[in-house]
Amino acid sequence: MYSPDTTKYLIHISLTAEGVVEKPDVVGAIFGQTEGLLGEDLDLRDLQRTGRVGRIDVQITSKKGETKGEILISTSLDRAETAILAASLETIDRVGPCIAHVTVDSIEDIRVSKRRRIVDRAKEILIERFDDGTIDSTVLLDDVRQSLRVEKIGSIGEEKVPAGPNVMDSDAIIIVEGRADVLNLLRFGIKNAVGVEGTNIPKLVIDLCEKKTATAFFDGDRGGELILRELLQVAEIDFVAFSPRGKSVEDMTRKEVIKTLRNKVPIEYVRDQYFKDSAELPQDLHLSRDTDESESSEKGGKIQYPAIRSRKGQQRVPQTLRDHIEDVRGHHLARFLASDLSVVRETKPDEIEKAVDTIESPVNGLVVDRSIDQKLLDRLVMKGLEYVAAKDFKGIIKRPLTIRLMKMGF
Repeated sequence: MYSPDTTKYLIHISLTAEGVVEKPDVVGAIFGQTEGLLGEDLDLRDLQRTGRVGRIDVQITSKKGETKGEILISTSLDRAETAILAASLETIDRVGPCIAHVTVDSIEDIRVSKRRRIVDRAKEILIERFDDGTIDSTVLLDDVRQSLRVEKIGSIGEEKVPAGPNVMDSDAIIIVEGRADVLNLLRFGIKNAVGVEGTNIPKLVIDLCEKKTATAFFDGDRGGELILRELLQVAEIDFVAFSPRGKSVEDMTRKEVIKTLRNKVPIEYVRDQYFKDSAELPQDLHLSRDTDESESSEKGGKIQYPAIRSRKGQQRVPQTLRDHIEDVRGHHLARFLASDLSVVRETKPDEIEKAVDTIESPVNGLVVDRSIDQKLLDRLVMKGLEYVAAKDFKGIIKRPLTIRLMKMGF
């Protein structure tokens, strides 16, 4: 198995494709077009299997019919072998159906970078920790308080599921991937998180979901989506909190965590994203739209969720994605939203195509009271949107991995 501790070099590669492609297309091209090229000793699949090459990290964006990005590959090969492997990747000339251009930008010696960081950190310690022979007592107190919080993580049930101290007593739980995620939430005073530790969902978690209000909160990558899909098949989930695309829960800041949990959406809005047929969900999986929930706070170390107020007879500024969905659904509106959920533009549903071409401000998502077809979806992907909430999605043959689809229903 590959270990980052033995990494020697990091290959930096730039990619340009004459069309819209996705990460799986790029990875497939790398393996497919280098297979057998360098012989058995330098076969990329075998190198990964034996731990001499790490994961292939692909970061790409598509704009105006062209895809650009960067590929990072870590290796523990020697200098000559790494150079040969890097050169072989420049032979890739197609990604999926598109013509592609691949160039090796640089090969970084990880050990040199580590030594540089060690020297820089040593200088900081020398100045900050030894100046006047004193150490900042505030830093020490914060470290001690932090350790006390972290030590409160426990294991519950026969399956030894990692969990915060308030999971069994709380009326609501937050389901995360593993121990590291539970620890990170504990750092921010959130004590009702429980980890599933993979796609084999523990029976204890399933039982807790039957008795408590359950929010699924997983990493914004393919692994997180697979765990969520499995969880939805076996447990009664009420809400889903989407972490930023490609962001791990264990790496999120306090502000990011609070904002993400506040903007959770009911399971009914994301059901079709993970199941082609809603009949695949448990029969008793439901959520009443009349559920009254209190405003977000941290009292008692728990996250309590924001209330969704009725629009009847009242005016209020939407605070969450669910607010925008309730405002738009059934009112013949379309809203383009920024990353902070502010409205970039509000228009009529049949004017979306025109709006997509004229909006210059950054747009993170779209909430619209109409159906979305494949042609419009492709244009929204090229615009860089991360999610679309619509009445329905019709004729979608190819669902892009870079955008999240949420069906609002009627």
